[in-house]
Amino acid sequence: MTYTLFKFLHVLGVVLLIGNVTVTAVWKVFADRTRSAPVVAFAQRLVTYTDWTFTTGGVALLMAGGYGMAATARIPVFSTVWLGASQAIFVISGLIWLCILVPTQIQQSRQTRTFTSESVSIPQAYWTLSRRWLIWGVLGTLPLLVALYLMVAKL
Repeated sequence: MTYTLFKFLHVLGVVLLIGNVTVTAVWKVFADRTRSAPVVAFAQRLVTYTDWTFTTGGVALLMAGGYGMAATARIPVFSTVWLGASQAIFVISGLIWLCILVPTQIQQSRQTRTFTSESVSIPQAYWTLSRRWLIWGVLGTLPLLVALYLMVAKL
C-alpha cells in the first residue's frame, strides 16, 4: 500500500508541475496578446500565484513520491541509469526556473503593479521580459518532458 501511495503522490506531482507550467504559459501568452494593461496585470499575478502553489506543490509531491517509491522498492536512486538521468535533467530544469524564470517573473510582477487602467501604456521592458519568460519557459519545460519519458520508458 505504501508504494502505491507514493506512486500516486509522484504522478499527482507530475500532473501539477507539467500541467501548470504548460497551461500557465498558454493563458499568459493569450493575456499578453490582448495588450490590455489590467488583463496583463491580472495574468501576471496569477502566474505568480499558480507557480507558488501548483508548481512548487507539484515539485514537492513529485520528489516525495519518487524518493518514497525508490526507498520502498529499495531502488538505488543515483546508480540506476534512468533515475540518475531523470534527476539530473530535473535539476537542469529547476536551475533554469530558479536562475532565469523566477527573477523574470518577479520583475514583471513589479512592473504590472502600475497597470491599473486601460489607458496605461505597457512599457517595452515588460514585453522584453515577457519574451524572455516565454523562451526560457519552453526551454525549462522541455527537460521535464524528457525526464517524464525516461521515467515511463525506464531507459
